[in-house]
Amino acid sequence: MLFELEVLEVPSEIDIVITWVDGTDEDWLRSKALYEGKDNGDSGKKRYRDWGLLKYWFRGIERFAPWVRCVHFVSAGQVPDWLNAGNERLHIVRHDEFIPHEYLPTFSCRPIEFNLHRIPGLAEQFVYFNDDMFLISKTNVEDFFRNGLPCDSAILDAAFIFGGDVGGKRLPVEEYNSSPAMNMVPLNRNFDKRVSMRSNWSKWVNPRYGVQGLRSLLLMPWKRFTGIKSFHVPYSLLKTTFDEVWEHEPELLARACSHRFRNSSDVSSRLLSYWQLAEGEFFPRNPAFGRMYYITGGTGDVSIYEAIEKGEYKALCLNDEYEGDDFECVRDRLIARFAALLPNKSAFEV
Repeated sequence: MLFELEVLEVPSEIDIVITWVDGTDEDWLRSKALYEGKDNGDSGKKRYRDWGLLKYWFRGIERFAPWVRCVHFVSAGQVPDWLNAGNERLHIVRHDEFIPHEYLPTFSCRPIEFNLHRIPGLAEQFVYFNDDMFLISKTNVEDFFRNGLPCDSAILDAAFIFGGDVGGKRLPVEEYNSSPAMNMVPLNRNFDKRVSMRSNWSKWVNPRYGVQGLRSLLLMPWKRFTGIKSFHVPYSLLKTTFDEVWEHEPELLARACSHRFRNSSDVSSRLLSYWQLAEGEFFPRNPAFGRMYYITGGTGDVSIYEAIEKGEYKALCLNDEYEGDDFECVRDRLIARFAALLPNKSAFEV
């Protein structure tokens, strides 16, 4: 009865988007092989390796975010055989339904992420999940949006370069070699850091950030944005933000979308969140909302298991850094923890 009450909770006007790829699909692998070697991007298998956790992602959404209006499941056309396509709250979306044809096929997250706002029927307010991000305890709408504003943590950080200048020399776009630094170029081109912070001082210097907020105070003397700290948790985004960034930086986004494989010299989709911060279009959120862990197969993985078992955070990001030869064993240990937390089949499963 308690479970039914959660499921029947009145849906919000907020959607969720998740992107997924089946890196073992033979047709997809053949298509990928046609383009490898023609693009200098990152095509390593860790970018596409499936940990068998997608079922638990859906179970987590149903149990911990019953307020969601619709889940948009994005792939190259791959659909797990257990996924319930008839679920009224599920929208299965192929890349060719929203990504401009000149960027397809793609094996990079950039063309997918920078065009999410084109998904038919997508709500203005939505939460974007990579497929390595999971909910592990109960959430509510206010964890992601308040007063129509995305929830986020505005904390300055230090990138490799200072917004476009190195030793007083302006570098051409092609010479940047990291997305965190590259994201600062359009941000500084379109915003005055000091004006942004002064206009929204209580959002940039906020007690919710705890000691991490000291970063912003220490980096305030720099005239330009030197970097913004990323927490690798689900992103609260507005469709109108995509329109604005495309309007102001069409060439930069088109360049990132044109690469078949992920390229570190391109801007990343975090630019969208940073843009919202620079505009002041956000509500301050405690960074302890979620945490990223690296899966290595070593003793450090115990911290992941404990976080799942105890529900220490509302969201987790599990980054694949495993380099060993016993992938199946490491994967199965992780699956066992999620199965213990979320043992019951969701309505998203047949």
